[in-house]
Amino acid sequence: MKTMPTQLFYLLRNRPVRRNVFSFFRFLIVLAGLVTIYSILFHYIMAWEGRSYSWLTGFYWTLTVMSTLGFGDITFESDLGRIFSIVVLLSGVFFLLILFPFIFIEFFYIPWTRAQAEARAPSELPKGTRNHIILTALDPITRSLIKKFEQYHFEYVLLVSEVEKALRLNDHGYRVMVGDPDTPGTYEKARADHALMVVATRNDMINTNVAFTVQEFTENVSVIATASSPASVDILELAGCDHVLQVADMLGLASARRVEGPDRLAHIIGRFDELVIAESTVKNTSMEGKTLREIRLREQFGIAVLGYWERAEFKHIYADTRILPEMAFVLAGTETGIQKYNDTYARKETSQAPSIVIGGGRVGRAATRGLMERGLDYRVVELLPERNLDPEKYIIGDAAEFEVLNRAGIMEASSVIITTRDDDTNIYLTIYCRRLRPDIQVISRATYERNVATLQRAGADFVMSYASLGSNVIMNLIDKSSVLMVAEGLDVFRVRIPDELVGRTLAEARVREETDCTVLALKNGNITDFDFSPHIPLPADVDL
Repeated sequence: MKTMPTQLFYLLRNRPVRRNVFSFFRFLIVLAGLVTIYSILFHYIMAWEGRSYSWLTGFYWTLTVMSTLGFGDITFESDLGRIFSIVVLLSGVFFLLILFPFIFIEFFYIPWTRAQAEARAPSELPKGTRNHIILTALDPITRSLIKKFEQYHFEYVLLVSEVEKALRLNDHGYRVMVGDPDTPGTYEKARADHALMVVATRNDMINTNVAFTVQEFTENVSVIATASSPASVDILELAGCDHVLQVADMLGLASARRVEGPDRLAHIIGRFDELVIAESTVKNTSMEGKTLREIRLREQFGIAVLGYWERAEFKHIYADTRILPEMAFVLAGTETGIQKYNDTYARKETSQAPSIVIGGGRVGRAATRGLMERGLDYRVVELLPERNLDPEKYIIGDAAEFEVLNRAGIMEASSVIITTRDDDTNIYLTIYCRRLRPDIQVISRATYERNVATLQRAGADFVMSYASLGSNVIMNLIDKSSVLMVAEGLDVFRVRIPDELVGRTLAEARVREETDCTVLALKNGNITDFDFSPHIPLPADVDL
């Protein structure tokens, strides 16, 4: 019933459907006229036989005979009456049992079902639609992105070329629109000129076509596209993309940052105005075994510990939390403070066994670049000989074979990064490496979010989610002025100080205890204060 106005609108605006519906109603008028004529003739023949009935009885007899019900309570006694009954019966069979169902289905029922399909999978968004995000494909990144849209109340529409597929996705709860993503008319109907952004996550050539098509229709909307090949970045930008994301490279570099190296550096992973977000492992540092209160990072360097990673799960940290070797801190502060932290806790050691990277694809190659930037040695295990970029670093063979991993140095390595695109293979190799070396650090890639928990159970110390990383980056670009998504469960955002906190101190307001949020800085105009005291009353007209 909720789609009834939409369906009626569809019936009225479609000219062929409107013509068919009017033909159906003309048939009903002809049928009503025929019933009326038969009812009148019924009275004349009954009067000729010397009997009299009411007009309502005449209509009753005509309808019972035409519909073949024939109750038999009213019958003719003459041959003329019986001949008339046969004519009424045969015409009723033709009109009511043959012609009426056909016309009803063809001219009314089919258009009505099309209207229902149109309502479930529209080919055009309503006028007045604005500030929405247009998605051109449903893949691991956009599936994760849609969950965030629903969480943060962003409107979106997913373009689907086939009606049947659009209906299936609609039944699964997605907001869809039928249209080819490479035609300007689709973006006109999708109200792209009033959209917030278009997100293209297909292959590089299709994404180039999408970006060019969108720019052909309107230049007012931003276009974000993913790129598989570095050579495609310039082409996508020339086609009109405002941002081109190489998610595979980002994933590989993020994996390399998680490797436990002797440098122990805090690696910057995000920025929010003057605020810098960084990650740092704590294993084999003087912080192990102490509490956050004891190491006094805020007092020493002006940086805050937002939380820590534990097997790909972000967890909050408190002043009395004991620091364990397997933790990886997420830090926030100024770039100067992060540098002081690095100078204090970094150790420049040269002796370390090479890290093993399983898979020489885009993610694997990016991981090796990240390791080289940190000055860490590596070995790559790759199945395809044509991917052998360096005979000294690459071991060609199947990583599922012990002899191949042994040549790569699995028994001496301190860490292994598993980067293949297939989640089932990554789960298999995670279990295998964990059984071979219970003490080794295992960092594994997950293409689909649903496999993150499985990889954790398989023994991965860190699971790098391709879908989460890509969707977080896109969300940051969509709402970069007020929210920075660092990871699942960790957002950095700016908000005007509420009236309830003006004149109170953070300590007495118990913001951390009440909301699980940490105030990192006070921003007053262009001045950002990282070194504020939680015991000083908060002024009005500042941002937290």
